[in-house]
Amino acid sequence: MKIMDSMKDTIAHIRLVRRYIIIIMRELDNRRKNHDRLKLKSPEKEIYDKYTPLLKNSTYGSEEYKSFLKGMKPALDHHYANYRHHPEHFENGVNDMNLVDVMEMLCDWCAASKRHANGNIYRSIDISCERFQIDDQLKQILINTAHMLEEAERERDYLEDTTP
Repeated sequence: MKIMDSMKDTIAHIRLVRRYIIIIMRELDNRRKNHDRLKLKSPEKEIYDKYTPLLKNSTYGSEEYKSFLKGMKPALDHHYANYRHHPEHFENGVNDMNLVDVMEMLCDWCAASKRHANGNIYRSIDISCERFQIDDQLKQILINTAHMLEEAERERDYLEDTTP
């Protein structure tokens, strides 16, 4: 029996995986460059100008927070319609999202939790997973990834992005 040399097949596999990772990296880079840019323009900017200071002193998920969201409805409806990293963008919420959407969503949640005086990403994940009916397995993946992001921040293992 002749033993096959798997090197050619393995190299082809490695190249294909690399190609797929490049596709994901390009999509993530596009998301990085365009994340929430509509908040800088009308009709969103004026509403965010009014509510951002109020949200900062509120607790995520509280009744006060929910009342602010009601006041922001026109901006939020516009925002959700244009950005797929929000479950509200989709008819079936998170179930219609892809992994890139979910990764951007988690990064958004992590950053948003830092905007609140008493923000906590793990509490935000708990509240949001209940709100968007995210199952325990994906919830644990979100928690694991939040830990990874916190560790990278502590080690300053990232590049600063100064692009507005």
